[in-house]
Amino acid sequence: MNRLFGRAKPKGPPPNLTDCIGSVDGRAESIDKKIARLDVELAKYKDQMKKMREGGAKNMVKQKAMRILKQKRMYEQQRDNLMQQSFNMEQANYTIQSLKDTKTTVDAMKTGVKEMKKAYKQVKIDQIENIQDQLEDMMEEANDVQEALSRSYGTPEIDEDDLEAELDALGDELLADEDSSYLDEAASAPSIPEGVPSDAKTNKDGVLVDEFGLPQIPAT
Repeated sequence: MNRLFGRAKPKGPPPNLTDCIGSVDGRAESIDKKIARLDVELAKYKDQMKKMREGGAKNMVKQKAMRILKQKRMYEQQRDNLMQQSFNMEQANYTIQSLKDTKTTVDAMKTGVKEMKKAYKQVKIDQIENIQDQLEDMMEEANDVQEALSRSYGTPEIDEDDLEAELDALGDELLADEDSSYLDEAASAPSIPEGVPSDAKTNKDGVLVDEFGLPQIPAT
């Protein structure tokens, strides 16, 4: 039977809106190019009519321009229809995609709820409260241990009045240590003579003499 009638051709994938939108937009762009060419011809005929006198020749050019204008109007109508079709398909495609996204979101939320229920079953409120109570008890025990370790042994009781008196006395001693009057005394002491002491001697007349008592000859 297959040899007589042949086999049925396998069906291709069904058309989708995205491909249809692309095809319609392509046709609209082709019509726009045709309209642009007609505009050029109309401009040429209009320029010719400005330079021509009234008569049969001008009427012929006018008829050609009217025919071109009629074609342009038809192309514009076709382009507008295609653009409207493309817009409608884009709206339908957007609605379909939104519905798909909504379904995906709902499915994800359902899965999340199932996971939360499964995880919640593994969590016991009583166990959590028991753990919190144990932690609170352990913290209190740790504080008790710290207080016990920081306890003082054999520390004599000291009167606060005695401490304040000792503090005031300590302040007077510090002020006494900071007394700078000894610096004034050092400044008023006689100055130390400058230079190196000499062994030179003088006689009763004040003349320098040597070790034998003879007048020294001044150096030249």
